[in-house]
Amino acid sequence: MSVKECHHHKGKKHKLFKRIFWGIVIFAFIVLLTVLIIWAILKPTKPTFILQDVTVFGFNATVPNLLTSSFQVTLSSRNPNDKIGIYYDRLSTYVSYRNQQVTYRTSIPPSYQGHKEEDVWSPFVYGNNVPVAPYNFLGLSQDQSDGNVLVIVKVDGKVRWKVGSFTSGHYNLYVRCPAFITFGPRSTGIALGNNAVKYQLVQRCTVGV
Repeated sequence: MSVKECHHHKGKKHKLFKRIFWGIVIFAFIVLLTVLIIWAILKPTKPTFILQDVTVFGFNATVPNLLTSSFQVTLSSRNPNDKIGIYYDRLSTYVSYRNQQVTYRTSIPPSYQGHKEEDVWSPFVYGNNVPVAPYNFLGLSQDQSDGNVLVIVKVDGKVRWKVGSFTSGHYNLYVRCPAFITFGPRSTGIALGNNAVKYQLVQRCTVGV
C-alpha cells in the first residue's frame, strides 16, 4: 500500500468515527430535548400533605432544659398529577418546637405513589431527655402552663418524578405541619386511656420541593 493510499484509508476511518460521535451527540440531544419538552408540558405539581391527627402518649418537661415526649402522627400525602408518579425516598419525620428539634427522627419506608393516589403514614415519634435550649424551655414551660403548645411535625427526604419510562434525579422534600397540643381544662383531645390523648387536626401542611 502506498503512502497516499494509507493516508486516504486513515482519512476514511477518521470521518467514520467523527460521524458516529456526532450521531451519538445528536441522538442524546434529541432525547434530552424531548424529555425537557414533556417535562415543561406536564409541569409536575408537588404533593399535598395533611396532618390528620396527633396522639400524645407522653409530654414531660419537668426536668429543666430536657423534654421527654412520645407521639403518633397520622400524615396523608396525595399526588395531584395526572401523568406523573412520585417516588418517596429516604423520608424521616420528627417534631420541633420554635425551630429546635425536640424528638428523634423516625424513618418512613420508601414508596411509589401513582397518579392521583393517596398514601397514609402513622409513624411513632419520640424523644427521651432531649436537650432543649434554655430560652426555648422557658417558652415551652409557659406554653404548657397556659394549656396550649404549638409544635411542628416535620418530614424531610428526597423525591423523584416518574414520567412514562423516565425517572428524574432526586429533589429535596420539606414538609411542615403545625399542631396545637392542648393541656388541662383547655384540652380539645380525646382521652384514649393510659394517659394517651388524641387530637383530630386535619391540618394542611406546607410543602417545599
